[in-house]
Amino acid sequence: MKAKQPNIKYVEWRSPEELHEISLSWVSELKFIKDEQHFLDELIENHTLQLISKKTFEKSKQIIQELSLCRKNIDPLLKKIINHHNELTILLDGIDQPIKEKQYKEDHWGLTIEVSTYFNNYKEIKRKIFDLIKAIIKQGKQKRLLN
Repeated sequence: MKAKQPNIKYVEWRSPEELHEISLSWVSELKFIKDEQHFLDELIENHTLQLISKKTFEKSKQIIQELSLCRKNIDPLLKKIINHHNELTILLDGIDQPIKEKQYKEDHWGLTIEVSTYFNNYKEIKRKIFDLIKAIIKQGKQKRLLN
């Protein structure tokens, strides 16, 4: 028997100020991730020879492809958040537009899920990269100790 998927009808609606702060936080965190991706690229470049060895090639190839996909998805997500943030005036203009206001809040809820998913995926990829590089460095130290 299949378990029913929960039907979430209640969503805590936030004030326009809170929505503004949340959007700014997302933009800031995504910009930081873009910078962090440059660091990860350099880390990968510095350990390229070890990453393409027979032992780690398949695993490293998969992780690098995942990082590349994250890099490709960050700019569209950032643009989507900035556009969404710019539409915040719908809630602040003093004109009663219940349909547009409801749509804005629903869009915000969808973006919340999308951003959370992106952050979780990115953190998982970053953890995989660090684990792989850590294993490579540990292996290199063991070889030096044996020689």
